[in-house]
This record gives sequence, C-alpha cells and structure tokens, in this order.
Amino acid sequence: MLTNPCEYMRWQGLPIIRKELVKSMIRIYGLNQKEAANIMGLTPAAISQYLSKKRGRISIVNEDIISEINISAEKIIRHGSTIVTNEICRICSILRKNGMLSFSAIE
Repeated sequence: MLTNPCEYMRWQGLPIIRKELVKSMIRIYGLNQKEAANIMGLTPAAISQYLSKKRGRISIVNEDIISEINISAEKIIRHGSTIVTNEICRICSILRKNGMLSFSAIE
C-alpha cells in the first residue's frame, strides 16, 4: 500500500517525468541517448525504454507542462546532473497542482 504522495509519484509519476525530460533533451536540445543517460544518471537501456514507451507509457500533452519540462531539460543540460532531482521535484509539484497523477486517486 502506498503511504504518501512522494511514494505514489515515485512509482507512477517519476517514469513519466523522466521520459518527458529525456524526449526534450534528445528532440529539442540534440543530445544522443548516451548523453541524456549520463546527465540524468540513468542507463542507456533505460533511456531506450522511455523512448520506446516500455517505461512511462503515459504522455503529457498539456502544452504549459511540456513548456516547463523543456525549461527543466535546458537547466539540467546547462548545470548537469546535480539539479536533476530539484527539477524532477519541480515538475512533480506542477503535475500535482494541476491534478495530474493525483495521489487522491488511490486513497
């Protein structure tokens, strides 16, 4: 049983957020899968699974949130892996404020 919003987001939201960040890094900022993996602290195999929708199957279509994800991707590329967690938390907070991936859905 999940006990708090962060635990819920770890299993449900984190793969989606990571996938969207990786997509942005590759498609908009021109990184290859290995570069994206290194910056995100993931394996190239994980990146491949995000891009093939084996992980993080749900896509975010809200343009405002996609814009925020693109901002986070740029910050992560510019500043490196030390800010990945902060940016993921920022996106998670935006998703929760917009009622997406709501913890209340499982209570």
